[in-house]
Amino acid sequence: MSRTVRPKRVATGAAVLAATALALAACAPGSNNASDETTDAAEPAEIVTDISGLEDQTLTVWDQEVRGGQNEQIERLNAAFEEKYPNIKIDRVTQSTDDLNTTLRLALTGADAPDVTQANNSRSQMGQYVAAGQLISLDAYAEAYGWQDRFSDSVLQYTRFSEDGATWGEGSVYGLPQVGEIVGVFYSKAKLAELGLQVPETWADFEAQLQTIKDAGQTPLLLGNIEQWPALHVFGPIQGATVPTEEILTLGFGNKGASWTTEPNVEAATKIQAWATNGFFNDGFNGTDYDAAWQSLAEGGGAYLIGGSWLAADLESKMGDDVGFFAPPPVEAGQGPVTTGGTGIPFAVTSKAENPDVAAAYIDFLTSEDAAKILAETGNMPVVDTAANIPGGGVQADVFTAYGQATEKGQLLPYLDNATPTMNATIGQALQALMAGESTPQEFTKTVEADYAEFVASNG
Repeated sequence: MSRTVRPKRVATGAAVLAATALALAACAPGSNNASDETTDAAEPAEIVTDISGLEDQTLTVWDQEVRGGQNEQIERLNAAFEEKYPNIKIDRVTQSTDDLNTTLRLALTGADAPDVTQANNSRSQMGQYVAAGQLISLDAYAEAYGWQDRFSDSVLQYTRFSEDGATWGEGSVYGLPQVGEIVGVFYSKAKLAELGLQVPETWADFEAQLQTIKDAGQTPLLLGNIEQWPALHVFGPIQGATVPTEEILTLGFGNKGASWTTEPNVEAATKIQAWATNGFFNDGFNGTDYDAAWQSLAEGGGAYLIGGSWLAADLESKMGDDVGFFAPPPVEAGQGPVTTGGTGIPFAVTSKAENPDVAAAYIDFLTSEDAAKILAETGNMPVVDTAANIPGGGVQADVFTAYGQATEKGQLLPYLDNATPTMNATIGQALQALMAGESTPQEFTKTVEADYAEFVASNG
Protein backbone atom coordinates (compact mmCIF):
# COMPACT_ATOMS: atom_id res chain seq x y z
CA MET A 1 0.00 0.00 0.00
CA SER A 2 1.71 3.11 -1.21
CA ARG A 3 0.15 5.46 1.29
CA THR A 4 2.39 4.17 4.07
CA VAL A 5 5.66 4.51 2.15
CA ARG A 6 5.35 8.06 0.86
CA PRO A 7 7.83 10.38 2.54
CA LYS A 8 5.21 12.34 4.44
CA ARG A 9 4.34 9.25 6.46
CA VAL A 10 7.18 9.47 9.01
CA ALA A 11 7.26 7.32 12.13
CA THR A 12 7.70 8.96 15.51
CA GLY A 13 9.86 7.85 18.36
CA ALA A 14 9.66 6.01 21.62
CA ALA A 15 7.71 8.75 23.39
CA VAL A 16 4.70 8.10 21.19
CA LEU A 17 4.93 4.38 21.74
CA ALA A 18 5.11 4.95 25.47
CA ALA A 19 2.05 7.17 25.37
CA THR A 20 0.25 4.55 23.36
CA ALA A 21 1.09 1.83 25.86
CA LEU A 22 -0.12 3.94 28.78
CA ALA A 23 -3.33 4.76 26.97
CA LEU A 24 -3.98 1.14 26.14
CA ALA A 25 -3.42 0.18 29.75
CA ALA A 26 -5.46 2.97 31.34
CA CYS A 27 -8.26 3.84 28.92
CA ALA A 28 -11.24 1.71 28.10
CA PRO A 29 -13.71 3.95 26.25
CA GLY A 30 -16.90 2.11 25.56
CA SER A 31 -16.25 -0.54 28.18
CA ASN A 32 -18.80 1.04 30.52
CA ASN A 33 -21.74 0.71 28.15
CA ALA A 34 -20.65 -1.88 25.62
CA SER A 35 -19.65 -5.49 26.13
CA ASP A 36 -16.32 -6.76 24.87
CA GLU A 37 -18.18 -8.94 22.40
CA THR A 38 -19.79 -6.00 20.64
CA THR A 39 -18.63 -5.80 17.02
CA ASP A 40 -21.22 -3.44 15.59
CA ALA A 41 -23.10 -0.42 16.87
CA ALA A 42 -26.63 0.27 15.76
CA GLU A 43 -27.26 3.80 14.56
CA PRO A 44 -29.01 5.80 17.30
CA ALA A 45 -32.75 6.22 16.89
CA GLU A 46 -32.41 9.99 17.09
CA ILE A 47 -29.29 11.94 16.17
CA VAL A 48 -28.12 14.55 18.67
CA THR A 49 -26.05 17.30 17.05
CA ASP A 50 -26.10 19.73 19.99
CA ILE A 51 -23.90 17.93 22.49
CA SER A 52 -23.50 20.91 24.84
CA GLY A 53 -26.20 19.60 27.19
CA LEU A 54 -24.83 16.08 27.53
CA GLU A 55 -23.28 14.86 30.76
CA ASP A 56 -19.56 15.37 31.37
CA GLN A 57 -17.55 12.71 29.57
CA THR A 58 -14.22 11.89 27.94
CA LEU A 59 -13.78 11.32 24.23
CA THR A 60 -10.77 9.16 23.42
CA VAL A 61 -9.19 9.96 20.05
CA TRP A 62 -6.33 8.18 18.31
CA ASP A 63 -4.55 10.06 15.53
CA GLN A 64 -1.30 10.13 13.57
CA GLU A 65 -1.08 13.92 13.17
CA VAL A 66 2.45 13.88 14.53
CA ARG A 67 4.40 16.21 12.22
CA GLY A 68 4.79 19.98 12.72
CA GLY A 69 1.80 21.55 10.99
CA GLN A 70 -0.29 18.42 11.42
CA ASN A 71 0.19 18.39 15.17
CA GLU A 72 -0.34 22.14 15.47
CA GLN A 73 -3.70 22.11 13.71
CA ILE A 74 -5.09 19.20 15.73
CA GLU A 75 -3.95 20.71 19.01
CA ARG A 76 -5.59 24.02 18.15
CA LEU A 77 -8.82 22.36 17.04
CA ASN A 78 -8.95 20.11 20.11
CA ALA A 79 -8.57 23.14 22.37
CA ALA A 80 -11.30 24.99 20.49
CA PHE A 81 -13.61 21.96 20.72
CA GLU A 82 -13.13 21.70 24.48
CA GLU A 83 -13.75 25.43 24.83
CA LYS A 84 -16.98 25.14 22.88
CA TYR A 85 -18.03 22.00 24.76
CA PRO A 86 -16.61 22.23 28.32
CA ASN A 87 -18.55 19.07 29.16
CA ILE A 88 -16.32 17.05 26.79
CA LYS A 89 -12.67 16.29 27.56
CA ILE A 90 -10.51 14.92 24.77
CA ASP A 91 -8.05 12.17 25.64
CA ARG A 92 -5.70 12.29 22.66
CA VAL A 93 -3.31 9.43 21.85
CA THR A 94 -0.82 10.17 19.07
CA GLN A 95 1.04 7.52 17.11
CA SER A 96 2.97 7.26 13.89
CA THR A 97 1.05 5.92 10.92
CA ASP A 98 2.66 2.49 11.12
CA ASP A 99 2.16 2.23 14.88
CA LEU A 100 -1.48 3.28 14.60
CA ASN A 101 -2.10 0.68 11.91
CA THR A 102 -0.74 -2.02 14.22
CA THR A 103 -2.30 -1.02 17.54
CA LEU A 104 -5.70 -0.14 16.08
CA ARG A 105 -6.16 -3.55 14.50
CA LEU A 106 -5.62 -5.14 17.90
CA ALA A 107 -7.61 -2.60 19.90
CA LEU A 108 -10.73 -2.84 17.76
CA THR A 109 -11.16 -6.47 18.77
CA GLY A 110 -11.15 -5.71 22.51
CA ALA A 111 -12.47 -3.29 25.09
CA ASP A 112 -9.73 -0.71 24.68
CA ALA A 113 -10.80 0.72 21.35
CA PRO A 114 -10.90 4.51 21.03
CA ASP A 115 -14.12 6.38 20.35
CA VAL A 116 -12.68 8.17 17.32
CA THR A 117 -9.70 7.04 15.29
CA GLN A 118 -7.94 7.78 12.07
CA ALA A 119 -8.30 4.68 9.91
CA ASN A 120 -6.37 4.34 6.68
CA ASN A 121 -8.92 4.34 3.87
CA SER A 122 -7.71 1.26 2.05
CA ARG A 123 -9.11 -2.20 1.49
CA SER A 124 -6.62 -3.79 3.85
CA GLN A 125 -7.57 -1.51 6.73
CA MET A 126 -10.77 0.52 6.64
CA GLY A 127 -12.35 -2.06 4.33
CA GLN A 128 -11.54 -4.88 6.74
CA TYR A 129 -12.74 -2.88 9.75
CA VAL A 130 -16.04 -2.20 7.99
CA ALA A 131 -16.45 -5.88 7.09
CA ALA A 132 -15.83 -6.83 10.73
CA GLY A 133 -18.39 -4.31 12.02
CA GLN A 134 -15.69 -2.40 13.89
CA LEU A 135 -16.56 1.01 12.42
CA ILE A 136 -20.05 2.51 12.24
CA SER A 137 -21.70 3.94 9.16
CA LEU A 138 -21.84 7.72 9.32
CA ASP A 139 -24.69 8.10 6.84
CA ALA A 140 -27.18 9.32 9.45
CA TYR A 141 -24.69 11.92 10.65
CA ALA A 142 -23.83 12.89 7.07
CA GLU A 143 -27.48 13.73 6.56
CA ALA A 144 -27.84 15.52 9.90
CA TYR A 145 -24.71 17.67 9.40
CA GLY A 146 -25.00 18.09 5.62
CA TRP A 147 -21.67 16.45 4.87
CA GLN A 148 -22.75 15.58 1.30
CA ASP A 149 -22.98 19.32 0.65
CA ARG A 150 -19.71 20.10 2.41
CA PHE A 151 -17.63 17.40 0.68
CA SER A 152 -17.43 16.72 -3.05
CA ASP A 153 -18.27 13.24 -4.32
CA SER A 154 -14.67 12.83 -5.48
CA VAL A 155 -13.60 13.16 -1.83
CA LEU A 156 -16.34 11.09 -0.17
CA GLN A 157 -15.74 8.19 -2.58
CA TYR A 158 -12.53 7.37 -0.73
CA THR A 159 -14.38 6.51 2.48
CA ARG A 160 -17.40 4.75 0.98
CA PHE A 161 -17.69 0.99 1.41
CA SER A 162 -20.45 -1.56 1.10
CA GLU A 163 -21.53 -3.01 4.44
CA ASP A 164 -19.49 -6.18 3.83
CA GLY A 165 -16.42 -4.16 2.83
CA ALA A 166 -16.26 -5.86 -0.56
CA THR A 167 -17.04 -2.77 -2.65
CA TRP A 168 -14.92 0.35 -2.24
CA GLY A 169 -15.85 3.78 -3.57
CA GLU A 170 -19.59 3.14 -3.23
CA GLY A 171 -21.93 2.58 -0.31
CA SER A 172 -21.98 4.19 3.11
CA VAL A 173 -19.59 6.84 4.41
CA TYR A 174 -17.31 5.50 7.17
CA GLY A 175 -14.99 8.43 7.77
CA LEU A 176 -14.13 12.03 6.96
CA PRO A 177 -10.68 13.41 6.06
CA GLN A 178 -9.31 16.82 6.90
CA VAL A 179 -6.71 17.27 4.20
CA GLY A 180 -6.22 16.49 0.55
CA GLU A 181 -3.39 15.50 -1.77
CA ILE A 182 -3.01 15.69 -5.53
CA VAL A 183 -0.49 14.50 -8.09
CA GLY A 184 0.56 17.27 -10.45
CA VAL A 185 3.51 18.84 -12.20
CA PHE A 186 6.23 20.76 -10.38
CA TYR A 187 8.47 23.01 -12.46
CA SER A 188 11.17 25.65 -12.32
CA LYS A 189 9.82 29.01 -13.46
CA ALA A 190 13.31 30.10 -14.48
CA LYS A 191 13.80 26.92 -16.50
CA LEU A 192 10.57 27.39 -18.44
CA ALA A 193 11.42 31.04 -19.09
CA GLU A 194 14.86 29.99 -20.33
CA LEU A 195 13.19 27.60 -22.76
CA GLY A 196 10.59 30.16 -23.82
CA LEU A 197 7.72 28.05 -22.47
CA GLN A 198 4.61 28.78 -20.43
CA VAL A 199 2.41 26.50 -18.33
CA PRO A 200 0.54 24.33 -20.88
CA GLU A 201 -3.24 24.62 -21.15
CA THR A 202 -3.95 21.20 -22.69
CA TRP A 203 -2.51 17.71 -22.54
CA ALA A 204 -1.38 17.99 -26.17
CA ASP A 205 0.49 21.19 -25.32
CA PHE A 206 2.23 19.45 -22.43
CA GLU A 207 3.35 16.52 -24.58
CA ALA A 208 4.60 18.88 -27.28
CA GLN A 209 6.66 20.72 -24.68
CA LEU A 210 8.36 17.49 -23.61
CA GLN A 211 9.73 17.07 -27.11
CA THR A 212 10.70 20.76 -27.29
CA ILE A 213 12.66 20.48 -24.05
CA LYS A 214 14.36 17.30 -25.24
CA ASP A 215 15.31 18.96 -28.54
CA ALA A 216 16.86 21.80 -26.54
CA GLY A 217 19.26 19.29 -24.97
CA GLN A 218 17.63 19.31 -21.53
CA THR A 219 15.72 16.74 -19.47
CA PRO A 220 11.95 17.17 -19.77
CA LEU A 221 10.88 14.95 -16.83
CA LEU A 222 12.67 13.99 -13.65
CA LEU A 223 11.80 10.64 -12.08
CA GLY A 224 13.26 8.54 -9.30
CA ASN A 225 11.68 5.10 -9.61
CA ILE A 226 13.91 2.74 -7.67
CA GLU A 227 11.05 2.34 -5.16
CA GLN A 228 8.73 1.43 -8.10
CA TRP A 229 5.65 3.34 -6.90
CA PRO A 230 6.77 6.82 -8.12
CA ALA A 231 6.21 5.89 -11.78
CA LEU A 232 2.57 5.26 -10.93
CA HIS A 233 2.22 8.99 -10.36
CA VAL A 234 3.35 9.54 -13.94
CA PHE A 235 1.19 6.76 -15.35
CA GLY A 236 -1.92 7.97 -13.48
CA PRO A 237 -2.26 11.30 -15.34
CA ILE A 238 -1.46 9.58 -18.66
CA GLN A 239 -4.20 7.05 -17.98
CA GLY A 240 -6.53 9.87 -16.96
CA ALA A 241 -6.01 11.46 -20.39
CA THR A 242 -6.72 8.26 -22.34
CA VAL A 243 -9.07 5.99 -20.33
CA PRO A 244 -12.68 6.76 -19.34
CA THR A 245 -12.85 8.03 -15.77
CA GLU A 246 -15.43 5.50 -14.60
CA GLU A 247 -13.22 2.64 -15.80
CA ILE A 248 -10.22 3.99 -13.87
CA LEU A 249 -12.34 4.37 -10.73
CA THR A 250 -13.49 0.74 -10.97
CA LEU A 251 -9.94 -0.51 -11.52
CA GLY A 252 -8.42 1.73 -8.87
CA PHE A 253 -10.92 0.73 -6.21
CA GLY A 254 -10.55 -2.95 -7.11
CA ASN A 255 -14.25 -3.39 -7.88
CA LYS A 256 -15.81 -5.69 -10.46
CA GLY A 257 -16.81 -4.48 -13.89
CA ALA A 258 -13.65 -3.30 -15.67
CA SER A 259 -10.56 -4.65 -17.39
CA TRP A 260 -6.94 -3.61 -17.68
CA THR A 261 -6.60 -5.10 -21.16
CA THR A 262 -8.82 -2.60 -22.96
CA GLU A 263 -7.40 -0.62 -25.88
CA PRO A 264 -7.35 2.70 -23.95
CA ASN A 265 -5.26 1.11 -21.17
CA VAL A 266 -2.89 -0.37 -23.73
CA GLU A 267 -2.67 3.12 -25.25
CA ALA A 268 -1.74 4.60 -21.86
CA ALA A 269 0.93 1.93 -21.37
CA THR A 270 2.24 2.58 -24.88
CA LYS A 271 2.45 6.30 -24.13
CA ILE A 272 4.55 6.02 -20.96
CA GLN A 273 6.86 3.52 -22.63
CA ALA A 274 7.29 5.93 -25.54
CA TRP A 275 8.15 8.75 -23.13
CA ALA A 276 10.91 6.54 -21.74
CA THR A 277 12.11 5.39 -25.17
CA ASN A 278 12.19 8.97 -26.47
CA GLY A 279 14.44 10.03 -23.61
CA PHE A 280 11.95 12.28 -21.86
CA PHE A 281 13.15 11.04 -18.45
CA ASN A 282 16.54 11.44 -16.80
CA ASP A 283 19.13 8.76 -17.46
CA GLY A 284 18.84 5.79 -15.12
CA PHE A 285 15.43 6.82 -13.75
CA ASN A 286 14.56 3.25 -12.71
CA GLY A 287 17.62 3.19 -10.46
CA THR A 288 17.26 6.72 -9.12
CA ASP A 289 16.05 7.42 -5.60
CA TYR A 290 12.75 9.28 -5.21
CA ASP A 291 14.29 12.04 -3.08
CA ALA A 292 17.19 12.47 -5.49
CA ALA A 293 14.75 13.20 -8.32
CA TRP A 294 12.94 16.08 -6.66
CA GLN A 295 16.23 17.45 -5.37
CA SER A 296 17.49 17.42 -8.96
CA LEU A 297 14.63 19.73 -9.95
CA ALA A 298 15.83 22.20 -7.32
CA GLU A 299 19.35 21.93 -8.73
CA GLY A 300 18.30 22.66 -12.31
CA GLY A 301 18.54 19.05 -13.51
CA GLY A 302 15.29 19.14 -15.47
CA ALA A 303 12.21 21.14 -16.37
CA TYR A 304 9.34 19.13 -14.91
CA LEU A 305 8.71 16.65 -12.09
CA ILE A 306 5.39 14.83 -11.81
CA GLY A 307 4.77 14.18 -8.13
CA GLY A 308 2.50 14.53 -5.15
CA SER A 309 1.55 17.75 -3.41
CA TRP A 310 3.38 16.54 -0.28
CA LEU A 311 6.64 17.58 -2.00
CA ALA A 312 5.63 21.24 -2.11
CA ALA A 313 7.09 22.25 1.25
CA ASP A 314 10.44 20.58 0.60
CA LEU A 315 10.76 22.05 -2.88
CA GLU A 316 9.78 25.52 -1.70
CA SER A 317 12.41 25.37 1.03
CA LYS A 318 15.08 24.76 -1.64
CA MET A 319 13.71 26.77 -4.57
CA GLY A 320 11.73 29.57 -2.97
CA ASP A 321 9.52 31.41 -5.44
CA ASP A 322 11.12 29.63 -8.41
CA VAL A 323 9.04 26.47 -7.95
CA GLY A 324 5.56 26.26 -9.44
CA PHE A 325 2.89 23.56 -9.65
CA PHE A 326 -0.07 22.81 -11.90
CA ALA A 327 -2.52 19.95 -12.27
CA PRO A 328 -1.99 17.76 -15.35
CA PRO A 329 -3.64 19.72 -18.16
CA PRO A 330 -7.02 18.50 -19.44
CA VAL A 331 -7.48 16.97 -22.86
CA GLU A 332 -9.57 19.97 -23.88
CA ALA A 333 -8.95 23.50 -22.65
CA GLY A 334 -11.44 24.63 -20.03
CA GLN A 335 -12.14 21.17 -18.64
CA GLY A 336 -11.31 20.27 -15.06
CA PRO A 337 -8.13 18.27 -14.44
CA VAL A 338 -8.25 14.49 -14.11
CA THR A 339 -5.40 13.12 -12.01
CA THR A 340 -4.33 10.80 -9.25
CA GLY A 341 -5.04 12.13 -5.78
CA GLY A 342 -6.89 11.55 -2.60
CA THR A 343 -7.16 12.53 0.99
CA GLY A 344 -5.30 12.31 4.23
CA ILE A 345 -6.22 9.50 6.61
CA PRO A 346 -9.87 10.00 7.60
CA PHE A 347 -11.39 10.09 11.07
CA ALA A 348 -13.90 7.33 11.86
CA VAL A 349 -16.17 6.30 14.74
CA THR A 350 -15.58 2.84 16.20
CA SER A 351 -18.36 0.47 17.11
CA LYS A 352 -17.11 0.64 20.71
CA ALA A 353 -17.67 4.41 20.93
CA GLU A 354 -19.32 5.27 24.24
CA ASN A 355 -21.40 8.03 22.64
CA PRO A 356 -21.42 8.08 18.81
CA ASP A 357 -23.17 11.48 18.85
CA VAL A 358 -20.19 13.06 20.61
CA ALA A 359 -17.76 11.25 18.31
CA ALA A 360 -19.59 12.46 15.20
CA ALA A 361 -19.79 16.01 16.55
CA TYR A 362 -16.01 15.95 17.01
CA ILE A 363 -15.44 14.79 13.43
CA ASP A 364 -17.84 17.44 12.18
CA PHE A 365 -15.88 20.07 14.10
CA LEU A 366 -12.53 18.89 12.69
CA THR A 367 -13.80 19.10 9.12
CA SER A 368 -15.83 22.30 9.25
CA GLU A 369 -15.19 25.44 7.23
CA ASP A 370 -13.82 27.10 10.37
CA ALA A 371 -11.43 24.18 10.81
CA ALA A 372 -10.33 24.58 7.19
CA LYS A 373 -9.02 28.05 8.01
CA ILE A 374 -6.87 26.66 10.83
CA LEU A 375 -5.61 23.87 8.59
CA ALA A 376 -4.53 26.40 5.98
CA GLU A 377 -2.88 28.62 8.60
CA THR A 378 -0.76 25.67 9.75
CA GLY A 379 0.41 24.71 6.25
CA ASN A 380 -2.12 21.95 5.58
CA MET A 381 -4.40 21.77 2.53
CA PRO A 382 -8.03 21.33 3.63
CA VAL A 383 -10.42 19.25 1.55
CA VAL A 384 -13.22 21.62 2.56
CA ASP A 385 -13.38 25.18 1.23
CA THR A 386 -9.99 24.72 -0.42
CA ALA A 387 -10.34 27.62 -2.86
CA ALA A 388 -11.38 30.03 -0.11
CA ASN A 389 -8.23 29.27 1.87
CA ILE A 390 -5.60 29.58 -0.85
CA PRO A 391 -2.38 31.08 0.55
CA GLY A 392 -1.36 34.51 -0.67
CA GLY A 393 1.41 33.20 -2.91
CA GLY A 394 4.06 30.59 -3.49
CA VAL A 395 3.80 27.01 -4.63
CA GLN A 396 1.26 26.17 -1.91
CA ALA A 397 -1.15 28.60 -3.60
CA ASP A 398 -0.65 26.65 -6.83
CA VAL A 399 -1.32 23.36 -5.04
CA PHE A 400 -4.49 24.64 -3.38
CA THR A 401 -5.73 25.96 -6.72
CA ALA A 402 -5.04 22.67 -8.51
CA TYR A 403 -6.75 20.61 -5.81
CA GLY A 404 -9.80 22.87 -5.88
CA GLN A 405 -10.01 22.55 -9.66
CA ALA A 406 -9.78 18.76 -9.50
CA THR A 407 -12.36 18.28 -6.75
CA GLU A 408 -14.84 20.87 -8.01
CA LYS A 409 -14.57 20.65 -11.80
CA GLY A 410 -12.46 17.60 -12.57
CA GLN A 411 -11.84 14.22 -10.98
CA LEU A 412 -9.47 12.74 -8.43
CA LEU A 413 -8.51 9.20 -9.32
CA PRO A 414 -7.52 6.56 -6.73
CA TYR A 415 -3.97 5.38 -6.21
CA LEU A 416 -3.82 2.34 -8.47
CA ASP A 417 -1.56 0.37 -6.13
CA ASN A 418 -4.31 0.22 -3.48
CA ALA A 419 -6.70 -1.71 -5.72
CA THR A 420 -5.87 -5.16 -4.34
CA PRO A 421 -3.78 -6.49 -1.44
CA THR A 422 -0.98 -7.42 -3.87
CA MET A 423 -1.31 -4.69 -6.51
CA ASN A 424 1.42 -2.52 -5.00
CA ALA A 425 4.13 -5.03 -5.93
CA THR A 426 2.46 -6.23 -9.11
CA ILE A 427 1.95 -2.92 -10.87
CA GLY A 428 5.14 -1.36 -9.53
CA GLN A 429 7.32 -4.12 -10.94
CA ALA A 430 5.35 -4.36 -14.17
CA LEU A 431 5.55 -0.63 -14.80
CA GLN A 432 9.28 -0.58 -14.12
CA ALA A 433 9.79 -3.38 -16.65
CA LEU A 434 7.56 -1.64 -19.20
CA MET A 435 9.50 1.62 -18.98
CA ALA A 436 12.79 -0.26 -19.24
CA GLY A 437 11.62 -1.84 -22.50
CA GLU A 438 11.64 -5.31 -20.97
CA SER A 439 7.94 -5.92 -21.69
CA THR A 440 5.34 -4.74 -24.16
CA PRO A 441 2.31 -2.61 -23.31
CA GLN A 442 0.12 -5.65 -23.93
CA GLU A 443 2.21 -7.75 -21.52
CA PHE A 444 2.02 -4.98 -18.92
CA THR A 445 -1.77 -4.80 -19.03
CA LYS A 446 -2.11 -8.59 -18.95
CA THR A 447 0.11 -8.82 -15.87
CA VAL A 448 -1.87 -6.19 -13.99
CA GLU A 449 -5.17 -7.67 -15.21
CA ALA A 450 -4.25 -11.06 -13.73
CA ASP A 451 -3.83 -9.53 -10.26
CA TYR A 452 -7.02 -7.47 -10.55
CA ALA A 453 -9.14 -10.30 -11.98
CA GLU A 454 -8.01 -12.82 -9.34
CA PHE A 455 -8.90 -10.42 -6.57
CA VAL A 456 -12.34 -9.40 -7.81
CA ALA A 457 -13.22 -13.04 -8.47
CA SER A 458 -12.44 -13.92 -4.85
CA ASN A 459 -14.02 -10.80 -3.35
CA GLY A 460 -17.63 -11.88 -3.17
